[in-house]
Amino acid sequence: MALISLQDVSLRLGGDPLLDQVNLNIERGECTCLTGRNGSGKTTLLRLLAGLVEPDGGFVQRQPGLRVAYLPQEVPPDLRGSVRELVEAGMAPHPGAEPWERATAVDAVLSRLDLDPEARLERLSGGLRRRALLARALVGQPDLLLLDEPTNHLDLASIEWLESFLKSRVETLLFVTHDRAFLRKLARRIVDLDRGRLAGWDCDYDTFLRRKQQLLDDEAVAWERLGRRLDQEEAWLRKGVRARRTRNEGRVRALLALRETFSQRRLEQGTSRMQLQSSERSGTLALKVSGLGFAYPGEAPIIKGLDLRILQGERIGIIGPNGSGKTTLLRLLTGQLAPSAGSVIPGSRIRVGGIDQLRSALDPEKSVAENLAGERDTVIVNGRPRHLFAYLQDFLFDPDRARTPVKVLSGGERNRLLLARLFLDPGNFLALDEPTNDLDIETLELLEEQLAGFEGTLLLVSHDRAFLNQVVTSTLVLEGGGRVIQYAGGYDDWLSQRKPPAADEAPGTPRAATPAATPAPGRASRRRLGYNEQRELAAIGGQIEALETELRLLQEQLQDPEAYRQPPGQLAGWQERLAELPPAIDRLFERWAELEAIGNG
Repeated sequence: MALISLQDVSLRLGGDPLLDQVNLNIERGECTCLTGRNGSGKTTLLRLLAGLVEPDGGFVQRQPGLRVAYLPQEVPPDLRGSVRELVEAGMAPHPGAEPWERATAVDAVLSRLDLDPEARLERLSGGLRRRALLARALVGQPDLLLLDEPTNHLDLASIEWLESFLKSRVETLLFVTHDRAFLRKLARRIVDLDRGRLAGWDCDYDTFLRRKQQLLDDEAVAWERLGRRLDQEEAWLRKGVRARRTRNEGRVRALLALRETFSQRRLEQGTSRMQLQSSERSGTLALKVSGLGFAYPGEAPIIKGLDLRILQGERIGIIGPNGSGKTTLLRLLTGQLAPSAGSVIPGSRIRVGGIDQLRSALDPEKSVAENLAGERDTVIVNGRPRHLFAYLQDFLFDPDRARTPVKVLSGGERNRLLLARLFLDPGNFLALDEPTNDLDIETLELLEEQLAGFEGTLLLVSHDRAFLNQVVTSTLVLEGGGRVIQYAGGYDDWLSQRKPPAADEAPGTPRAATPAATPAPGRASRRRLGYNEQRELAAIGGQIEALETELRLLQEQLQDPEAYRQPPGQLAGWQERLAELPPAIDRLFERWAELEAIGNG
């Protein structure tokens, strides 16, 4: 007998039905990923399976005594109390169990997830609260585990631990995820929710993608044939054929049925057409960080002594354990938080745009359209006015959905709305905190493409391994003890470059900082900058700025047709200077790096 069986279940929450007479069996031992576009009803289906939502029609049959645990998609903003109290609420009732036995079971899971049982939920980061909710779902050892975006807000080490735990300790699992690496490692069955209908695929994810695309291609051909047949029958009817009346009446009835079938079709949702263009180009040096340090009052330093130069066009990922300070570092680098020590100096013409982790910029009571443009019905896209609803359709919001309050949107739809607002004016320095959360995979891949081609500078906090590999050019890793280390490349590159832990260290334990060797008596100390070198270092930033300004003005001048009406000698001089400036700027940057290296030892 199936653990849960859905029979002809229907459910509508306004608009088209989310579930349209669907059937589904969940058998013991299955590990299934539920896929579908944002807003298709995946979260609603999980809530129905968890018993939190009742269907409008059909039957939901559960095995007697079935124990279900459910991890919701959103971290509730009003969580209160201790971590232990929250997790104990997920314990299955065991008559006769001693209190110490319950405490031991809870402590075992909390220890694996590196959670302080006495920590107050209201003081934890979003990632740690998400981990506490996950612990609550795992601790009861349910018959069926339902996980909605389980990797959201988890750090990379926690995701890898969760993959291992679910493989070895959970018998029956149904989950929704945008994390393609997580999906590929776990799913042995795919259930796809598309336009209110469910289809099961007993295969891995990549095989599913190929089969689903073939199905969609076949469907498009079938609807095209049906449309042509309908046109032919309508033309026949307009001729007013009266001969052989009985036969014609049957044909008219068939035409009416054909009209009904065609009118009830639900076409595949289109593909997002988001386009990201940088505003005015910034200076070559986008950000200079010197001796940056930060600590909350009475706590150990999160960041200590960070020196960093970010050049225009770099795309930098930020990773580290939950609570290590990834969001704090992002806010420090973008000027939203004042450092405890050191300085963060933005380059010339920097304009910052971004998305925060908690999506706090959205007003849940206002509609999609109002959140984007207030009372206006047009927006400015790439310097040109465009109708608001036409722009929103590029992000897969039809006019009805555009009038919907944000509070009823799915997590992925909220994220798409934030992207729509960001893409109106992205600036030239993007700071994105977990931008992939809740996006459907197709939209995520388009976002990858847009960010990889972005001509500005990008700072990115993400737990999505495939996303980091595709987008970033280097990675900042918060390694504990205030240390932030920069590695070339994405997540896989970091794995190959990082030093393995020492033999006596537990996996995942941050390595202690290695103190600098003390020079032996009589040994020459490191060379320091001389007086003239100090003056040169102090002036070099201004020299770069002046040359960059000259380069920008010269480029603008040569774009003016009037420049080509000047005497040939003057035009040739401008073109010669245009060729000289980029290598001169590069030489100054190289000298800057050389002087800083001497000064830092």
